[in-house]
Amino acid sequence: MSAEIVDEFVPAFEVLEPAALAGPVVCNSPHSGRSYPANFLAMTRLDLPTLRRSEDTFVDELFADAVRLGVPLMRAHFPRAFLDVNREPYELDPRMFDGRLPNFANTRSLRVAGGLGTIARVVGDSREIYDRRLPVDEALRRIELYYKPYHRTLRRVLLDAQKAYGHAVLVDCHSMPSNASSRDERPRADFVLGDRYGTSCAPLVSDVVEETLRDLGYAVARNKPYAGGFITEHYGDPAARFHAVQVEINRALYMDERSYARTARFERVRLDLARVVGKLASVTAAGIAPMRDAAE
Repeated sequence: MSAEIVDEFVPAFEVLEPAALAGPVVCNSPHSGRSYPANFLAMTRLDLPTLRRSEDTFVDELFADAVRLGVPLMRAHFPRAFLDVNREPYELDPRMFDGRLPNFANTRSLRVAGGLGTIARVVGDSREIYDRRLPVDEALRRIELYYKPYHRTLRRVLLDAQKAYGHAVLVDCHSMPSNASSRDERPRADFVLGDRYGTSCAPLVSDVVEETLRDLGYAVARNKPYAGGFITEHYGDPAARFHAVQVEINRALYMDERSYARTARFERVRLDLARVVGKLASVTAAGIAPMRDAAE
């Protein structure tokens, strides 16, 4: 499915539910949305191909077999350039808006400084999205209509898994550009796993994902350059029996990054990710040992 221009989101996001749960795992694809509202495009200075550079294109499709394996899959239809649910709800840059932001808005985070707050200022290599300031009400509208319902739903799906198994495991699904930054010319790994340096999930969760991917022939890194975003940090609470790991897929594995087209390796990556999700669901269904306190 290519990007589409829409008048409104119907729906803004969805949860693909299996007939029965096979384990405590939930997959979430918050950045694979590719439905662009016409009124949003009218506010921007960029063409659609440039805006799409912030998409995790096809990641929801790569993980779609999870549902067949008994694992729910949640996915956004709105694009990341429009609203980023992998941020705090009010991580906003006051320079972007006409009007006063709420006093509780986080205006000083590193993500805001980089132009990548809840309402992003830039895409790709720091390309400015908007040609004018946005009304504050527009930002608040997106948060109320899309951000808050998205997280309420994600929390509900995770609670359902926890009630069924005593614990829940969130796999937050993302993709990364294949090109390294100018500061680091080393080629990127095939996958980068982020567990907030071991704090967002029990070691079993990251170990199963990494070992399965390595057995399938992939190069895997942990936490560098991606340790996990807001979703991984916010939902990863092992003491409360919620575990979260972020999975970043190198886009060169499965797509042409210029044309946004699937490559011949797409099917192999999809099938391999099904093996990863199936193995994780099977192993964690049997239980996850509590994490020991670091002071012990």
